[in-house]
Amino acid sequence: MKAIRINHAQKGFTLIELMIVVAIIGILAAIAIPQYQDYIARSQMNRVYGELSALKTAAEENLMRGNATSLDADALGYTGSSLIAGTGNTDITVDFTAGDGSGSITGTLGQDAGTAVSGADVVISRTDAGVWSCSITLNGMDPKFVPTGCGQS
Repeated sequence: MKAIRINHAQKGFTLIELMIVVAIIGILAAIAIPQYQDYIARSQMNRVYGELSALKTAAEENLMRGNATSLDADALGYTGSSLIAGTGNTDITVDFTAGDGSGSITGTLGQDAGTAVSGADVVISRTDAGVWSCSITLNGMDPKFVPTGCGQS
């Protein structure tokens, strides 16, 4: 009589194979999560810088019309950002009171911004010659979050 062989093929994964997959996922997560948080913080800084930079045109127009002393966020048409501290149009400071055209537009990142950039001040300044510049007051923030084209103070 001939013996019948039954071939039992392995089904599923072994414990060691599953542990290796879990370890690889853990290593990737340990690298990816901090990189993602840095990306979010940089994008928030760039968003605030972009929103405040958009106000330069309105500020220039008002300055050319002689409205330097009445400039505020409302006059510039600022609609607000959830990233900047405060509510409504009171969350940025516009200061062109020198009378010579020099001044600044300042926004402070509030608690809705990432913890890495919360409390940073974005200042867009204008000289009396009409030259605009940007600076970031870090307030303990890592310099890697400063947008390109902005200095740090």
